[in-house]
Amino acid sequence: MPMDKDRVKGAATRAGGKMKQAAGDMTGDTKMQTEGKLDQAKGKAQNAMGSAKDALKK
Repeated sequence: MPMDKDRVKGAATRAGGKMKQAAGDMTGDTKMQTEGKLDQAKGKAQNAMGSAKDALKK
C-alpha cells in the first residue's frame, strides 16, 4: 500500500524547514530561522495526518 500523500508532503516541508533554519543560523537571520521552525512544525503535523489516514486504510 503506498504512503498517503500528506506524509510525503509533510516530510518535504519538514526537510525544507530544516534547511531554511540552518541557513538562518548561518547568516544570523532570525526571521528565516523562525520560518524554518514553523515549516518543520507544519511538516510534522502534515506527516501525522498522513499517518492517521494510513492507519484508517488498514
